Amino acid sequence: MGSDSGIVTGLATVGTVLWCVQLIPQIITNFRTKDCMGLPPLMMFLWVISGIPFGIYFCIMDTQIIFQVQPHLFMFFCSISFIQTIYYSPVRLPKLKILIIVISLVIVFLGTELGFILWLKPIYREGKHWSALIFGIVASILLAIGLLPPYFELAKRNGKVVGINFIFLTMDSVGTYFSIASVAVDNQDILNLILYAIVVVLELGIFL
Repeated sequence: MGSDSGIVTGLATVGTVLWCVQLIPQIITNFRTKDCMGLPPLMMFLWVISGIPFGIYFCIMDTQIIFQVQPHLFMFFCSISFIQTIYYSPVRLPKLKILIIVISLVIVFLGTELGFILWLKPIYREGKHWSALIFGIVASILLAIGLLPPYFELAKRNGKVVGINFIFLTMDSVGTYFSIASVAVDNQDILNLILYAIVVVLELGIFL
């Protein structure tokens, strides 16, 4: 039992570390080029938003702390990348509008997550698992939809990838594999596997 717990923690830690730093190469690329052509703001926005149900899902279930930390760190780096996509070309929103967007998102994030966790955690402990199931499904859908905009960008350029850093994609995919392994070893809900598997499949499509 202790051995399995150690393996789960180890795999989850590697997955979390990779997921935490995966967007750094993309963020650096955006900063250096001052251009986010080919990296859809909608993709980053949906990934940011997915962090809310993702975080609520794992917190409600009282999973290991590493699983609860992961979606929040993922959301943090996605937020930085999202801000870049609306600050740099081709979007270039005014700084005041970006500031308003960021403040609004922070308020919504904190209010939504804290409210639902405090409300639904006791309900989940009573055996009513629908509370977590709903947020797991929503998170899965948002993650999947978030990876669809790049395909429209690929279609515009006859399959040519522009603006997306492949180191970022590689680290994200590898991190997802470790997360899938940790969930499989821990025998958690199948939705955990779906959350990660969706990312892997759609990212493989971009690689191809």
